[in-house]
Order: sequence, then structure tokens, then C-alpha cells
Amino acid sequence: MTRRDWMKLLGLLALLWPIQTLAQPKAGTRHVGVLMYLKENDPESKIYLDAFVQGLQKLGWTGGRNLRIDYRWTGGDAERARKYAAELVALAPDVILTAGGSHVGPLQRATHTIPIVFVQVADAVGGGFVKSLAKPGGNATGFTNFEYDISTKWLELLKQIAPHLTRIAMLRDTNNPSGTAQFGAIQAVAPSLGVEATPLGLNDAHEIEDGLDEFGREPNGGVIVAPNGLAILHRQLIIRTTARMKLPAIYPFRYFVAEGGLISYGPDVVDQYRNAAGYVDRILKGQKPANLPVQRSTKVELVINLKTAKALGLTVPPNLLGSADAVIK
Repeated sequence: MTRRDWMKLLGLLALLWPIQTLAQPKAGTRHVGVLMYLKENDPESKIYLDAFVQGLQKLGWTGGRNLRIDYRWTGGDAERARKYAAELVALAPDVILTAGGSHVGPLQRATHTIPIVFVQVADAVGGGFVKSLAKPGGNATGFTNFEYDISTKWLELLKQIAPHLTRIAMLRDTNNPSGTAQFGAIQAVAPSLGVEATPLGLNDAHEIEDGLDEFGREPNGGVIVAPNGLAILHRQLIIRTTARMKLPAIYPFRYFVAEGGLISYGPDVVDQYRNAAGYVDRILKGQKPANLPVQRSTKVELVINLKTAKALGLTVPPNLLGSADAVIK
């Protein structure tokens, strides 16, 4: 090989070196993948991930020093979920954080070995993600956010704040088994409260708006919004449409009410991301997800928007107001 050939080879290696450096974590650096169902520009996405990253920092993990995090956002798109799950698995991280059953499934189909920590999964056992809550037994563990009996609490709270209701529509993802089970729980108790329950799909914006418009044409109706990625992605449309149709609605998370919804009852999602950092830390230090029990949410919040109640012509009962964790005026 001539001197000129050597110089060309060295030049090529110099060009490739930065690419190789970027593609691989530094020696001694641990690698975490994050698969988010929200859009990257969603304000809630930043809040959740800030809580997760801050939780890791408190445990000694800092980006750029001993930790690298790769993010992917799907925006609720099933095809992107499959694509980005495969991408993250191909990067071979030490552990992957994800949210919702619609994202745990694609990840587990892509890998049976890389540990997965999930948050906001309604039924981890029914979804087939773990063998049991106490002993997950596979490569996934994490935090569940809803027991099915909370569905009856949604109905009871909505009936308290709007006692005239005789009809309830539940917005749910028809492809999500947990939504079906939650609706079944509501159906079981609805007659005792003098309410007729109806399911409504929310697969896209047209289905949501058309369904709520049609349901709202008859009097004495209210809405329960089941927890799922589609409801979260379309939350502004749901809040606007229920307001326009004068439909009292209860939501699963606080930020729905902060953005104009009437009432919410559900877990503190930020707390789940903060706790997920603890599980990621334990896995990075050698523990197996198979041996880390799936934890239920213990922090549940009731939030009421008085401005929205007034716009709907509703008077919040003093006992309900007194039990609220937060009141938006």
C-alpha cells in the first residue's frame, strides 16, 4: 500500500470516528431508551420526563456523565409505536421506559431480554405483560394506574356533581381491553344510580366529535372519559366538544381539568414517572424486572374546575368541594 493510500485510509477513519462515537455510549455510561405515546411538543410530555430525569439524578445518574437516554415519541400512532420500539431495541439499551399497554406490547414483541419499565398500564396481567403483579416473571415490570372499581367511582362523582344525569356515555378505545372492562364495571352499577350507560369510540377526531354531538342532542347526559393514549392526544377536542354540547364530563387525570375539563379523579401520573426512575436505577444496578413487583398507584387526586361548573350551570356540593385535592377557580 502506498503512502497516498495510507493517507486516504486515515482520512476515511477520521471521518467515521465521530459517527461511531455518537452511535455508542461512552465506556462506563449506561443506556436508557424511552418510548413515549405523547407528541414531543406536548407540555405533559416534558413534565413527565422532567420528573423521570430528576428522579434518576437524585439516584446518581446524570446525562452526559454516566447516562445516555434515547427518546422516541409516537403521538399515539400504532405504526410508529412498532417502528420506534424496534429502533430502540436495535440500540440495545440497558433498560427501556414506556407508558401504556399499547407500547409495552410492541416492545415485548421486539425483545424478550431487554428490561422494560412501564407506567400508566391499566391491566398488566390481562394485557399479558406480566404473569402476576407480585412476580412479573418476564422482562417487564412497572406501575399500574387504575383498578377497575375506580370506574364506579367516576360514575358516582359525576352523579354527585350533576344529579340530574340519567344517561352516561363512556369514551373508550375499542381496541383496548381495559376500556371494555372499565365500561363493564360502569354498566353493572349504572341502574342502581338511575343511569343508562352507552359506549362511544374515540379512534379519531371525527368519531369523537360526531359521537359526542349525537349523544348530546338528548337531555340529561354526561360523559366519562376512560384513560388511554387516544383520549390524552385528543383531550382538547373532547374538552371543547363537551363544553359546546353542555355535557358534564369526568376525566382520569388532573391536566384535563387544568385545561378546562369539569372534574377528574385518578392517579398522580408525575409520581409514577418519578417512581419509575427508582425501578430503572435498581435494574441498572443488577436487579431483574422479573423479581420487581408491579406496583399500584397509591396517590389518587380529585380535582374540580369551578369555572367550568359555573358555565354548565352546576353547583358543586360542599362535601364534594371539601374532599377535592385541588380546586381550579
